Amino acid sequence: MGVESFGDDDAPLVLLAGGTTMLSWPDALCERLAAGGRRVVRYDLRDSGESTTADPEAPGYTLRDLAADAAALAAALGGGPAHLAGIGVSGMVAQVAALDHPRAFSALTLAGTRAVAPGPPDDDLPGHDQATMSRLFARPTPDWSDREAVAEFAAAGAEILGDDPGAARALAARIWDRTPGTTPPLQTANQLRMVFSRLDCEPRWRERLPGIAVPTLVVHGRRDRFFPVGNGEAIAREIPGARLLVLEEAATALPDAAVGTIADAMLALG
Repeated sequence: MGVESFGDDDAPLVLLAGGTTMLSWPDALCERLAAGGRRVVRYDLRDSGESTTADPEAPGYTLRDLAADAAALAAALGGGPAHLAGIGVSGMVAQVAALDHPRAFSALTLAGTRAVAPGPPDDDLPGHDQATMSRLFARPTPDWSDREAVAEFAAAGAEILGDDPGAARALAARIWDRTPGTTPPLQTANQLRMVFSRLDCEPRWRERLPGIAVPTLVVHGRRDRFFPVGNGEAIAREIPGARLLVLEEAATALPDAAVGTIADAMLALG
């Protein structure tokens, strides 16, 4: 498993589940949390980054296996229950992990995610903005062996989503460098996170959310067109006592300008 640590090894632990690679969590946020007295560990999910690669087109594991990975990593790192954070699709992993392994975690942060599996959402939840999705998926895929082409593809996608193209370009290049191959299955698993569309995500977990008993922070961009903000609002309503932090100027990615606000809110959970 690809793992990276910030801060004092003896400090309380924040475990960041990448979405799907650890780089979905900005370096600046990890550093800010470490400066706040936390040991911060971010990691790559299976079939992404520097973690074990199997077959991302036919994964032999489920969403619940990814949740078990988070609990096992928290236990292996020691120091008691961890504050678990997930972003985007890894926010789904984090929800299931907190439900299936409640003793492993002391707090929960869910950023830019929703309470149902990939695919059509529940009728009361907003789906992807269809005009945005049409523009995203109408583009030809890049030559995955060409680092610059992949970075430009990511930048153009970020512009469609309302994110910072420059930041997306730099992030895609870093992800490309950490991907163990240039084949389309490996690159889409890393760059586009498409492996999640092939996972077994049963059983449903939304109805179990009221059973989450740890302090929870829900972070969502007001301008998110991929998982519109109503998804975050629903999670915050359904987890008892959850705090909702809406980033008014953010879309899908966590912008650098919001790092301080997010870090302060996470640190306040304990």
